Amino acid sequence: MNDTVEVALKGTAKITCRYTSEEGRGSMDIQWFFVSTGERHKICEQVGMMTTINRTSPYANRISVNDTETPAEVALSIRDVQLSDEVDFICRVKSISEDHVEGHTTLKVFGKPDHPTIEGVTTGISVNADSLSKIGTCEVRNGYPKPKITWYKNTTPLRNTDNVNVETSTTSESSGLFSVKSDLTMKVDRKDKDATFYCEVNYYLPGTNGIMMMMETTKINITVICEFILTSQLVQVVVSPGCKLETENKQLLTLSNRSISYKVVLENVTRLDSGEYECTLTNIDIYEEFSNRTAVFVNYLDEAVLNPSDTVLMDKGDTITATCNALSSLQTNTAWFKNNKKMSKDHSLILEAATFDTSGTYLCVVTVPEVEGMETRGSLHVHVKGKPEIQEKDINEIETSDETIILSCHAKGYPTPKITWTTSEGKVINSGSQMETDSGAKSQVTVQLTSDVTVFCNASNEFDSDSVSFNIKVKITVHTTPDSSTTPDSTTTPVSTTTITTTSSNPKATGKTESKGVVIAVIIICILLLAILGSVLYFLYKKGKICNRSGKQDITKEKSSKDNIVVEMKSDNTEEAILLGVNGDKTPPGDQVEI
Repeated sequence: MNDTVEVALKGTAKITCRYTSEEGRGSMDIQWFFVSTGERHKICEQVGMMTTINRTSPYANRISVNDTETPAEVALSIRDVQLSDEVDFICRVKSISEDHVEGHTTLKVFGKPDHPTIEGVTTGISVNADSLSKIGTCEVRNGYPKPKITWYKNTTPLRNTDNVNVETSTTSESSGLFSVKSDLTMKVDRKDKDATFYCEVNYYLPGTNGIMMMMETTKINITVICEFILTSQLVQVVVSPGCKLETENKQLLTLSNRSISYKVVLENVTRLDSGEYECTLTNIDIYEEFSNRTAVFVNYLDEAVLNPSDTVLMDKGDTITATCNALSSLQTNTAWFKNNKKMSKDHSLILEAATFDTSGTYLCVVTVPEVEGMETRGSLHVHVKGKPEIQEKDINEIETSDETIILSCHAKGYPTPKITWTTSEGKVINSGSQMETDSGAKSQVTVQLTSDVTVFCNASNEFDSDSVSFNIKVKITVHTTPDSSTTPDSTTTPVSTTTITTTSSNPKATGKTESKGVVIAVIIICILLLAILGSVLYFLYKKGKICNRSGKQDITKEKSSKDNIVVEMKSDNTEEAILLGVNGDKTPPGDQVEI
């Protein structure tokens, strides 16, 4: 299928769909859809030679589907095309033994505008006016896409400067067509009395390969008022700068006061000031005339003209060539830049095998090497269409003990993807921020952490969607103490343990490593406590402080048939104590030694 099909408003559009299959035409199932607000809607279906039209479709009464003269090709014809028909159309083909395939075509609708009109001011315009004076108004109605109006003075296009202002306004009619109005105001001088002003309207039509068509208005003239003052009975006239005074015989009189030198100053010159200037002096006493001539040439550089201009939409893999030119009286240099990086040293910019990274703003700069500071610029905005692609693909584990964490997500695609954040429970996180980039959009979100959580970054546009998950592992520090039911003589030592919940995670992050210092400190404290306990027992043993229940006695005099060492075992719930020998013999309570 063709990428685009162009058609005039209220005309008939023919969209063809060619397919290849080893099966016959009778086994083919061909479906037609149109895409609106990102969703596809069925128009009709053709199974074999039978066609079924969706009667709820807005195209139900305006379409026909027929085979063309080309084998394996069908055509969808749409009559009485409207502006609302400027959408994407999809042809879906499926056979009995083969999977379905699809093709896309964008329908472009063009409406030729009415003939433009121009209306000039009818009053005279003074060259001494303090502000810019209105010259006239141009208007063109009912065009699509929006027509462009350019003002001309004689054969020179007029652009906005300090002395010229072109103000354009656009109205969208109820029919969807555009009407454009343009007002011209400028500072006039004496030469403008002979000038002609008119407007040129540029617009597009189908089948012109992107070349704009042109219409012109009728030409108008203006009346220029030059003031002068008679200073004496002699015919001496003081003329305002740049004005002409014509007598009955059309002789140009340029008079000045008596002085040694005479000069004329040209300010804010344009190319129209180029030409030959003549200075004539007349001695009125002897009526002798002296004259001299000089040539003046004003260098100029017009605005940069880009083709294509403004904004370009590309599909992945496409190639486009953009040109940038500016008319100048001197030699020029042209270069293309993107993000301050030079992309081309020529007036042509070639973008091949487009990817999302191709998207961005390309700046064309035209300079005149011979004149410092003389340059003009133009910009081209390139968008590469496609479904979103989230760039966070290389996944690592996120481990943190912070109360919050900031996550980032960068999605490429056009139209610009919309990025949303959700949790595994389906809760939407509204604290995220989104900003557009050259190739798509970037978003950041701050997540409050109370436990392990999975956060999803979702990016979507009219083509499709993409998502990536962030599985976060939270470290929680818990303080515990031993059971309070220990013996009064025992020593209670608080113990601090760190609990780490383990989850799988897959964003780009660097996990934190837990310190082993706590474990080492606990081991050292235990060793010191055992050493102190052993020292106390040894000290009591030496002092003879160990005795049985009936009174003090020297435990060293007791003889056992097996060993002399006994251990006292006490129960938490009773006062009963049984001494066991090292070899496991029970010692009666009367013979037990209490420590």
